[in-house]
Amino acid sequence: MTKYELEILNIILNSCEHLSADEVYELLKKKYPGVVKATCYNNLNKLTDEGLIRRIVLDNNSCRYDRTMRHDHLVCIKCEKIKDVYLKDMTSSLKKELGVEVESYDLKINWLCPDCIGQYNLNNSLGRK
Repeated sequence: MTKYELEILNIILNSCEHLSADEVYELLKKKYPGVVKATCYNNLNKLTDEGLIRRIVLDNNSCRYDRTMRHDHLVCIKCEKIKDVYLKDMTSSLKKELGVEVESYDLKINWLCPDCIGQYNLNNSLGRK
């Protein structure tokens, strides 16, 4: 594993956020100021392909990166904030229901986060849409 791969892996594993590639790049630059964006993107792809990190693809086709431990996500339909949720593993239920082998699944539950609900309520109280 290269020094860049290792640092990117550490960034993802130690983050409480679901970072974009640009956010990972900015953090990587703090340690390696000479690194180029392509190196960061290539290493994110490699780490994802190797199953060491997880890519979350949002509805607008942007990506965020996360740890691989088993969990699902709530994704705000307004601001795209992502929140981890820990639901019972549904692999065996899906296999039974679908009648096929299920290797894995990625559950993203759409919701409206408290910040966006608050903004929606504020706008409605002010007569805005």
